[in-house]
Amino acid sequence: MNAQALLTQLYDTSETDILEQITRLKAELGDRVLILGHHYQREEVFAFADVSGDSLKLSQQAAETSAPYIIFCGVHFMAETADILTSDTQAVILPDLAAGCSMADMADDEQVNRCWSELAGVLNPDECVTPVTYINSTAALKAFCGEHGGIVCTSGNAQRILEWSWGNREKILFFPDQHLGENTALAMGVPESEMIIWDPALPMGGNSAESIRQARLILWKGFCSVHQLFKPEHADTMRRNHAGIEVLAHPECSRAVCETADFVGSTEMIIAHVEAAPSGSSFAIATELNLVNRLRIRFPDKPIWFLSPMVCMCSTMFRTDPQHLCAALTSVRDALHGRQQISNQIIVPKQQKRWAALSLERMLNLG
Repeated sequence: MNAQALLTQLYDTSETDILEQITRLKAELGDRVLILGHHYQREEVFAFADVSGDSLKLSQQAAETSAPYIIFCGVHFMAETADILTSDTQAVILPDLAAGCSMADMADDEQVNRCWSELAGVLNPDECVTPVTYINSTAALKAFCGEHGGIVCTSGNAQRILEWSWGNREKILFFPDQHLGENTALAMGVPESEMIIWDPALPMGGNSAESIRQARLILWKGFCSVHQLFKPEHADTMRRNHAGIEVLAHPECSRAVCETADFVGSTEMIIAHVEAAPSGSSFAIATELNLVNRLRIRFPDKPIWFLSPMVCMCSTMFRTDPQHLCAALTSVRDALHGRQQISNQIIVPKQQKRWAALSLERMLNLG
């Protein structure tokens, strides 16, 4: 049965039966398959994860296992990163190939190469600009950074990466998330006057040659469609309604939100912060809804609110449902029995993989 026919059949099956099928398939496949679950996954999928975490942690866990099949319940760029870091004997599978990332889509290799060429009309970027890509980006952009002396960063190590980058060259081109770069630099004491925004839709990113020469940080105009929905007035409302509440924000939120927050940190840092707080502590959290709901369940002694009155959920993460997970496991079983080739395998081209691995290696070598 082909993949589409199987999915059609599964959508006609009750969810209870699908969950039972997933449980049986996991038991049958044993340690030949590793299921990775990102924090933003829906609960009924997340429950089957062998390892949970953020995108880099999950890719590193995949690289450390001997499992020949890695099912990544996340989005496309995450599966690419896992393929870059794992061995050639391992296959990385994305349950739904349509699970992408709007932020990653805001900077493609054509746009970044055009930006680099336009910068070259003003200065020599290979001598004075370090390209830094957030891990929420395509393999092609990680490869671009590897080839041009650049590096990858995460929301947890962005400050360390900026320090390293400025230690090598005088300027940084930071993409695709404007907010992470801006919030990190401001926290480091970098004045706003030393930053410019690069709009890929405009010639020269909308900047003059002089502003490019003066800038130390060139911020790509990109954002997370989930985190941009949080507003500083949401924090004001929470503080009025809940005395003593602590506002936690992910650095992908806007500068205005991060400036009003009591704590700004990556997904893993937010989890650790809540975990370390004494019983009775209350929080309003500005990050993806599935994670916040999971924290509510995990820490019932600590009142937790979602900062926004609107639903801020990653719709592309939500595409990975039990049906797609069941189909992925079925594909692995059938491939092992020689009945069909593996479905939805993510394969980064060899040359791209080599350069992308270099940019990731530079980051990992910093600790």
